Amino acid sequence: MAVQFHVAHSAIVHGAGVLAAGPYYCAQGSAWTAQTNCMAPALWAPVTATPLIKIETDTLAQLGAIDDTANLRRSRVWLFSGTRDDTVLPVVVEALARFYREYVPSASIKLVHDIPAGHAMITADYGGTCSVTAAPYINNCRYDAAGQLLEHIEGPLAPPAGQDSGRVVPFDQREFADGEPGAISLADTGYVYVPRSCDTKPCRVHVAFHGCKQSAQAQGLTFVRHAGYNHWADTNNIIVLYPQTIARYGVWGWPPRLVFNPRGCWDWWGYTGPDYHTHTAPQIHAVKAMLDRLGEKRR
Repeated sequence: MAVQFHVAHSAIVHGAGVLAAGPYYCAQGSAWTAQTNCMAPALWAPVTATPLIKIETDTLAQLGAIDDTANLRRSRVWLFSGTRDDTVLPVVVEALARFYREYVPSASIKLVHDIPAGHAMITADYGGTCSVTAAPYINNCRYDAAGQLLEHIEGPLAPPAGQDSGRVVPFDQREFADGEPGAISLADTGYVYVPRSCDTKPCRVHVAFHGCKQSAQAQGLTFVRHAGYNHWADTNNIIVLYPQTIARYGVWGWPPRLVFNPRGCWDWWGYTGPDYHTHTAPQIHAVKAMLDRLGEKRR
């Protein structure tokens, strides 16, 4: 989802940190392609070809469905693939790197692929055994992924706080989803971490998309509190937005919409509709509206 949001809104997003994910529009609107070509490719189902995705991306930009891809030239991109990740294979993340190299200078792309991590958010001091893939999908690998990706995107940062001193603020996601977040597999409540410094001065915003089975519905506030972003946010004037999905099965809303998202994933294959990777994608539109709200001047 971080890749899709970055490419769709590259005019306002100046970098992306991505753990264990494939290229933009890799799934081509197909759940089957998402689970095979874009997670565990094989000879009979190779990862979606970079030249094809580039043609489609350029066409979307020409049509105005996403921002001008020229914006990506100023981006900083940090990618991670654990050597013990059997959920999204390293070859898929390598394909993501190839996609970004079509638009982003190679010097601005960093790929970390030498840590024996399972499929999880990686931290320096919290979570399960590094090599496992298990709830809550936060692994202690003695490696600070949040800090590494933030410093690559933002440049040198002040050292992180020893203990979080900001506040986790719940907010109503319904207003950003036409009053029916469940219709697009969003939760009623999202969260934002606000450092004390951001009460009185302008701050940057980092959007932290949780993984599948990692929402507050599934794991409580574990990802919000322990993914590793907040203590960096405290000392570097960064607000962290934690939008939330929920698991959904069957028909929802009016007019009726079939929503099948049993693992509470963000939509990176099309369960909310064929435009799931563009400006008009329901979830991308909702998160953009959240950012717009955070950017409003205080009265």
